[in-house]
Amino acid sequence: QVKWKGKDLFDLVCRTLGLRETWFFGLQYTIKDTVAWLKMDKKVLDHDVPTEEPKTFHFLAKFYPENAEEELVQEITQHLFFLQVKKQILDEKIFCPPEASVLLASYAVQAKYGDYDPNVHKRGFLAQEELLPKRVINLYQMTPEMWEERITAWYAEHRGRARDEAEMEYLKIAQDLEMYGVNYFAIRNKKGTELLLGVDALGLHIYDPDNRLTPKISFPWNEIRNISYSDKEFTIKPLDKKIDVFKFNSSKLRVNKLILQLCIGNHDLFMRRRKADSLEVQQMKAQAREEKARKQMERQCLAREKQMREEAERTRDELERRLMQLKEEATMANEALMRSEETADLLAEKAQITEEEAKLLAQKAAEAEQEMQRIKATAIRTEEEKRLMEQKVLEAEMLALKMAEESERRAKEADQLKQDLQEARESERRAKQKLLEITSKSSYTQSMNSSTTALPTDLPSFNLISESLSFDFKDTDMKRLSMEIEKEKVEYMERSKHLQEQLNELKTEIEALKLKERETALDILHNENSSRGNSKHNTIKKVS
Repeated sequence: QVKWKGKDLFDLVCRTLGLRETWFFGLQYTIKDTVAWLKMDKKVLDHDVPTEEPKTFHFLAKFYPENAEEELVQEITQHLFFLQVKKQILDEKIFCPPEASVLLASYAVQAKYGDYDPNVHKRGFLAQEELLPKRVINLYQMTPEMWEERITAWYAEHRGRARDEAEMEYLKIAQDLEMYGVNYFAIRNKKGTELLLGVDALGLHIYDPDNRLTPKISFPWNEIRNISYSDKEFTIKPLDKKIDVFKFNSSKLRVNKLILQLCIGNHDLFMRRRKADSLEVQQMKAQAREEKARKQMERQCLAREKQMREEAERTRDELERRLMQLKEEATMANEALMRSEETADLLAEKAQITEEEAKLLAQKAAEAEQEMQRIKATAIRTEEEKRLMEQKVLEAEMLALKMAEESERRAKEADQLKQDLQEARESERRAKQKLLEITSKSSYTQSMNSSTTALPTDLPSFNLISESLSFDFKDTDMKRLSMEIEKEKVEYMERSKHLQEQLNELKTEIEALKLKERETALDILHNENSSRGNSKHNTIKKVS
């Protein structure tokens, strides 16, 4: 509405988003190539906003936390920071080394796609995703498939992390990048030397224009007594009066106003972090813990149901496999039974034939015996006839002996065939019995299969701003704050040691594919800092 102040519009946006941690955010607009923020106590249309319609404001994080995990309470706050920091890294407004870019990309994929499933997330599923800065892609002789393979390898390790957990891991890594949360302004010192002023959650930092990673000198918030400006001249007065006052000039008065706004806001948040939480923040943290516990229970319930479903599916698959095996065994038993029946029939037929042959031979032997007796009875008395008769008798006896032997052999063969027939019938009886057993097992298996695979169908689907020219920082316990800051930094360095080992491993792996001639000035500076063992926090400590 025409009469709305900046706070009215800002509150409307926050209510629409359901955002309560409003102190991190603001509405940004651009005027004459300079960034400006909407003032809460001033009418929207009284601002020096562009005249074209519609008037555009960007809802963005204006101040950054020192420790995202401890300070960002609401899930919506974490998500908005994740989106903004991710865009700044991809747009190369925040320098990110290649190995950290791959790790951050893997957490971004986990936040978007959930747990890795090789059956769903097949080769090429990240082809359309923008996950790495173009500077990183151009720096190595690697195909998109090779980058995807390395991102997926880390993505698979994040199994079990919910979207908010993956986004928080992303922010915990990103907040250690040297350019994270720093607002840069072009300035000149008293000698006219061009420098850069950086304003962030930790303090004020002075940089060379060509090196935005490593500050030349830093002023932590707890060591600054006063900040003021007059026209284009800006003055920083340290808490220690023995240290010289630092003065510089900016290009525009509007820039000095913006710098003072950021200084006041960051200092206020710096002091708030070191005091007991307000009642509102305590309530938000309590609600966040309850919500987190509720979601954790839901995830555990979902995991149990998913596990039960997987176990039921595995049981079903095992029963189906067993059923197929029993069917194959039944088929083989049927074939064996048929072969046994055929063999039994052949043996029975052969035994019958042999038995008939034995009877025939026995009959012939009897006839030969009768013939021999008849010849003996009717033998002539002459020697010749007697000799001939004896010869015939001898031949008849030999023939009878042979027939008797053949009859005996045939009888033995018949007995053997009878025994084989009996064994074949016994084999047939056993085969029928086994087939009967398999048939009964198959019926039982099918009933078990139908009862086990009946899965439940009702499972849930898862998937400070001031117009004044001066601002004094009054805190009687600045030295105590300094000690607390040092202690926090040491603890944080210990926590990040394991992460650094992971990043170094990937850096070593892809180093051979790097194109040295494509390295940017920031790449070279980052490598020099890494070789010296310098990090964001110990560098600021050295130059403070």
